[in-house]
Amino acid sequence: MALDGIVLANITAELSEKLTGARISKIAQPEADELLLTLKSTSKQYRLLLSASASLPLIYLTKTNKPSPMTAPNFCMLLRKHIANGRIVRIWQPGLERIIHFEIEHYNEMGDLCRKDLIIELMGKHSNLIFCDDTGMIIDSIKHVGAMTSSVREVLPGRPYFIAVTQEKSDPLSTTQEEFCDTVFRKPVTLAKAIYTSYTGISPLIAEEICHRAGVESSQSARSFDELSRIHIYHMFERMIQDVKDQNFTPVIIYEDDGRQTPIEFSSLPLTLYEDKSGQTDSLQKECAASDPASCLCRFDSPSEMLEQYYAMKNTVTRIRQKSSDLRRIASTALDRCRKKYELQLKQLKDTGKRDKYRIYGELIHTYGYDVQPGAKSFEALNYYTNEMITVPLDATLTPQENAQRYFDKYNKLKRTYDALSELVRDTQAEIEHLESICAFLDMALLEEDLVQVREELTDAGYIRRRNTGKKVKVTSRPYHYISSDGYDIYVGKNNYQNEELTFRLASGGDWWFHAKGAPGSHVIVRAGGGMPPDTTFEDAARLAAFYSKNRGASKVEVDYVEKKHVKKPNGAKPGFVVYYTNYSMMIDSDISQIRPASD
Repeated sequence: MALDGIVLANITAELSEKLTGARISKIAQPEADELLLTLKSTSKQYRLLLSASASLPLIYLTKTNKPSPMTAPNFCMLLRKHIANGRIVRIWQPGLERIIHFEIEHYNEMGDLCRKDLIIELMGKHSNLIFCDDTGMIIDSIKHVGAMTSSVREVLPGRPYFIAVTQEKSDPLSTTQEEFCDTVFRKPVTLAKAIYTSYTGISPLIAEEICHRAGVESSQSARSFDELSRIHIYHMFERMIQDVKDQNFTPVIIYEDDGRQTPIEFSSLPLTLYEDKSGQTDSLQKECAASDPASCLCRFDSPSEMLEQYYAMKNTVTRIRQKSSDLRRIASTALDRCRKKYELQLKQLKDTGKRDKYRIYGELIHTYGYDVQPGAKSFEALNYYTNEMITVPLDATLTPQENAQRYFDKYNKLKRTYDALSELVRDTQAEIEHLESICAFLDMALLEEDLVQVREELTDAGYIRRRNTGKKVKVTSRPYHYISSDGYDIYVGKNNYQNEELTFRLASGGDWWFHAKGAPGSHVIVRAGGGMPPDTTFEDAARLAAFYSKNRGASKVEVDYVEKKHVKKPNGAKPGFVVYYTNYSMMIDSDISQIRPASD
């Protein structure tokens, strides 16, 4: 989700309220396309981050400082020369364009009061930070754009500043019903696309929200609506734009409830599109409570908090995926190789199914071979195992005894092959289950330290060559700890090593053990404390076992549970692999939003 004009209107309102009249005490450029301004008002100090990154343009107030290079870049030095200790007199946004102007008042070398304009344009790969004088002439920019780069507008010192018009879009703040209907409902595209391609500042998400509020299908052709429907859709559009004009903003983030709480959308207006199917929470400190495990919604007090939280979590998830990519590649490659090997072994095992037929042929020749004529190519005999007559093929060049021995030799060879392959198939199947569990735990990893034990497990299994550094691997990751609705401690393993530690070291015989049936996932332990937990605790533990498994997200997951004393580890088994023979089962959903994590 990119910053749209409505989110920037929310940001502009916040910055105008907090920073108008503030003085610029420090200017830093921590990255090549990023500024960090420290501003002091009469009552408080603020840090303002402005990024013109092509991949991640943004602007918000932050409490986090960033280290700056030893030598300040030229653009930073220019700003320090002109507007250091300057005062912000106005912050404004032209229409709903993705542009914010900072009008700054300062004294020049002669002691005269001057005004400058610092402009941030948040337009994807065309994002820029531009510094202009009071006549609109560009003094410099953080990115220079020449005629060879753009035929629409040059962004160079000495050129006049103007907003490049590359698309025919109208200003939604000043549109009328007649203009809206003439613009939107004439386009031969879907309604949502017709809306966001007709007006500046309207993102595809907001266009979908307008359609949802109007109760119409966003994928329906814009030309197919009748007059009453068009008026109704315009009224929904008008109400939303009126909220922007009145600054009735509600910053929200939509999370995908996948265990990582991955942020998928953000907005400065209420999203009924998601509210209808997910729970809400009004505190940033609380977890999102979702009735639908697919997504949840969090409200924020300010757009800066929303953006900082969104990009911080987005960066965390991205970093974990990058850190785990090598491990995922190693595990996936080994898993593909094992599956191919398993299929080949099963095919070879199927070919050994003829071994008993050869044994029976040999026995029948020994039993009835005295009646076989020399040079016969076959003979019929009664199979005393099935009481059926069968035809036994013979090699005419061999005697009956030699034919019998030939069949017994084939039988013994296939039997040896069957015994060897059966063991190989079991080993390969165990290896596949082991690798599938590793892949599942890589998907569940939330922090970098969660990957340490997974890497160690792959190393111990021989998939990664161990480096002789002489240093012991430091493990800081710990199992998840939850408190059931009845106050019982519930522990969840993050990987196979933690599963084994929970089941065979932490848990006592009277504790209860849970695991998703037939799927790789976490061992879940309920500390019973010598008693019998209530049914609600069993349900909480089963939901955790369902959520932290490969079957997460299914409407119903079958979970096995049993007292820990009935769980055994076979000799030579892979880490985390257990067997049990007397157990209970329940079908449960994988929604853990109501289960409280422990504070430790």
